[in-house]
Amino acid sequence: MAFLLRRLCFYLAAFVAAATINFFLPRLMPGDPVQIMFSSAGAELPPESLQALKLTFGFVDGPLWQQYLTYLGSIFSGDLGRSIKYFPLPVSTVLGNALVWTVGLMGTATIISFTLGTFLGILAAWRRGSLFDVIVSVGAIFATSVPAVVTSLIVVFFFGFTLNWFPTGYAADPALDPAFTLQYLGSVLYHGILPMLTLCTVLTGGFAVTMRNNMINLLGEDYIVMARAKGLSDGHVMLWYAARNALLPTVSSLAIAIGTVLGGSLVTEVVFNYPGLGNILYQAILARDYPVIQGQLLIMTATMLVANFIVDVSYVLLDPRLKRA
Repeated sequence: MAFLLRRLCFYLAAFVAAATINFFLPRLMPGDPVQIMFSSAGAELPPESLQALKLTFGFVDGPLWQQYLTYLGSIFSGDLGRSIKYFPLPVSTVLGNALVWTVGLMGTATIISFTLGTFLGILAAWRRGSLFDVIVSVGAIFATSVPAVVTSLIVVFFFGFTLNWFPTGYAADPALDPAFTLQYLGSVLYHGILPMLTLCTVLTGGFAVTMRNNMINLLGEDYIVMARAKGLSDGHVMLWYAARNALLPTVSSLAIAIGTVLGGSLVTEVVFNYPGLGNILYQAILARDYPVIQGQLLIMTATMLVANFIVDVSYVLLDPRLKRA
């Protein structure tokens, strides 16, 4: 219990620190969102309406420390303000609408990538030096080295434009009304194939490399030699002796991947014009939409901290040495 309380206090302090950076970061960006909105209206808005716009969006003139305290109070009360780009929608509504798409896309891609990458890493480590190991290792390193934007463009060009097999944008057919029908759900799956393929390609390599390296370091341990000497099958030794212990560091990689799920994949969602959180964040940055930027970064921070806390607890449950300590 004392361990859990210490970790909770640590992550709470980390969240406050991240929220502080989140407050100052958008304000260091050049440009004032209200001034941009006022200027784009031209002569349609009188000068006295500028102050009314500031009041509407919460940009009240005052000391920075006072704005900061108001900001912290709004965080813990759940009031993220109203979006500037999507006014009059609240930030929670804007992010909530995009959250469904991001969880569906990034969540599924993370689960598939972790399962496939871990399995490939286990087999490559067990058959180290073989042709299979060379193919998996080279392919995984190549996949993790290529930037996501390059992978996205290659996938779009090859499968979208050259072969014309899949659509290159949107989450579903714009001509269909959103509903829980087979036609609409089929359109969502069809439009999600290319961004899913891109994300799986980028993520799988990292999991495979991590698992392979961790497992190779354990194959020379005495308990592995003893397990083989006892006559246990190769599959049993590979999965229950080597892979089980090598999985612990891979869980940390999974936590980082889970933490980025609610952040969305900005590059992939922008390339495919996918209406997820990453694309919303990109549009908010262009519009200097402070409330949406701050709300999105807070979601990413909170998710990452919660994922790491779960990993800390799972380490204690998975490793008996930590439990005794």
